[in-house]
Amino acid sequence: MKAALRESLLGKPLDPFSGDTRKHVALVAFLAWIGLGADGLSSACYGPEEAFLALGAHTPLSLYLAAMTAITVFVIAVAYNQVIELFPSGGGGYKVATRLLGAHAGLVSGCALVVDYVLTIAISVASGVDALFSLVAPSLGAAKLGLEVLLTLVLLYLNLRGMKESIRVLLPIFIGFVVTHVLLIGYGVLAHGSRLPVIVGETFAETRQLGHSLGWVALAALLLRAYSLGGGTYTGIEAVSNNVQSLVEPRVRTGKWTMFYMAVSLAFTAGGIIVLYLLWNAHPVEGRTLNAVTFEAIIGHIGFGGAAMNQAALVVVLAFEAGLLLVAANTGFLGGPAVLANMAVDSWMPHQFRNLSSRLVTQNGTVLMAIAAVIVLLITGGSVAVLVVLYSINVFLTFTLSLAGLVRYWWRHREEGNWLTRLALSLLGFAVCGGILIVTTVEKFTEGGWITLIITGLVVAAGLGIRHHYNMVTASVERAEASYPPPAGHVEARAKLAPDRPTAAFIIGRNRCGLIHASRAVLAMWPGFYKNFLVISAQPVDVRSYGGDQALETLKADRLRDMEFYQDLARRNGMASKYYLGFGVDGVDELVKLCREARAEFPNIVFFASKLVFEHDTWLTRLLHNQIVSSMQRRLQAEGMQMVILPMQVPRRAGKA
Repeated sequence: MKAALRESLLGKPLDPFSGDTRKHVALVAFLAWIGLGADGLSSACYGPEEAFLALGAHTPLSLYLAAMTAITVFVIAVAYNQVIELFPSGGGGYKVATRLLGAHAGLVSGCALVVDYVLTIAISVASGVDALFSLVAPSLGAAKLGLEVLLTLVLLYLNLRGMKESIRVLLPIFIGFVVTHVLLIGYGVLAHGSRLPVIVGETFAETRQLGHSLGWVALAALLLRAYSLGGGTYTGIEAVSNNVQSLVEPRVRTGKWTMFYMAVSLAFTAGGIIVLYLLWNAHPVEGRTLNAVTFEAIIGHIGFGGAAMNQAALVVVLAFEAGLLLVAANTGFLGGPAVLANMAVDSWMPHQFRNLSSRLVTQNGTVLMAIAAVIVLLITGGSVAVLVVLYSINVFLTFTLSLAGLVRYWWRHREEGNWLTRLALSLLGFAVCGGILIVTTVEKFTEGGWITLIITGLVVAAGLGIRHHYNMVTASVERAEASYPPPAGHVEARAKLAPDRPTAAFIIGRNRCGLIHASRAVLAMWPGFYKNFLVISAQPVDVRSYGGDQALETLKADRLRDMEFYQDLARRNGMASKYYLGFGVDGVDELVKLCREARAEFPNIVFFASKLVFEHDTWLTRLLHNQIVSSMQRRLQAEGMQMVILPMQVPRRAGKA
């Protein structure tokens, strides 16, 4: 009943070993542009306005900002193309910092990305709802927070069904935004194109005047401050490199095309909107965005047949802007779990975050991102003003670390072709992103930026504690494995299986010492009683092993070698042996299936499994270690199968986190 309900809500399970499955879940460049590029493109709804307003009365200088914005988008995009080339299995800024700068730099980058993706969801949903509520009566404003939470849960549901499913639902919104904004920007520039020479002249005149009155250094500082405060325009560019593993083959080529689509669309939209501000003489209006003011003027110039039709056209445009912000929130659900999964593989986060659901989605990470985003919305009351401050720092921390890693890489690989060009691009990107990071941190620190730094610091501290715990447990397990030498003697003749005789079946995980510990305990307690020695193992297919067909084949080969070791162990004890090996995204379900097969063949069977037991068991040890053995015992006993759990003590120091 439970499985049927889950299937009806989330869809039928997908077979990770089917070639058709990878085609079903992998994204072509166009869909990846929508799913991963929406965050970057949506920043055109607020990034250019921040930069423009930061100039104050010196708006003619914004022509420089338009050019700098477009160039910066391409500089960062080209730099992240290198990341895609160097790390085609995904991971983006986290893997770049880890591999090129060190594990702890990677931890900082990964934690910054995770916090940033949570804030991406929160701020995108809140901004989208604000845009929607600007079209209705102010008295309905009390319902905004409830709608924000509801929309976050809807996005969670769509993403639990699968990445491609969520993108297809949001596709019309994305296309609507692109089409309406391309038309408005194109018409807006052409309609007032005759003013461009005048504006260029005003820009040069303003430059000379400020240079002489304030000084050229002060002029540069004014421009750099405005440029940096518009840094939100570039958020989201890293999403493609974080999710390369989700793209169709050849992944590097698909990733580069996706990055190209993203860079062109963002540079055109963000740079074009700043130019529109100048051409249409945009000024702030209380309660309205500069985009709304500018687009209203353009739509009025076009004339759709009266004030009512013009207003309806403006509503459509702003509705698409609001909708795109919701699409951008989906980027947090795609990128955040991917970063968590990569960090979990390296033991910075609980290992459960690398597990895939039956829909091949990192379900635990997706749920965590939704819960965290809802908490942020509730704490901040969905205030975009507060969320913008929290959101403004972390992405550039990751950018800066990633580009520093690329600089280091190309300096160390000077023998490779085009290294000098790539080094120069990486240095330029590092200087740009590092400058924006410094200015943004200083400007926003007292406005609430310190909260972001504290939250990120706490996540980093949690990662250090989790990694320390896993390292201690791993060292303890390795010592235990080393203390179990192979059994003395060797029996050449293979004993024959006797299905009607007592049978011991050992359920094992990744570590060999678990089987050695359990088998020795059983042989010591019931010497000579069990005649058949079965090994049952279900290898979970997680994000680490679902990196491509070759990764799955390597996984199978490794597990088959383990099975051969276990069979040899049984022969050394003079026992008949057989193994049952399965692969699946749900370890418990797969193990139960294998146990049913074993019971059908060996009716007099008892199942055994080792379980790590900590001297001081806490909620933390239960969180960090899957309770798969206990779940197995409950499932098997419910079906009338006997299972015995054999405790494997972990020293106290290994249980501390």
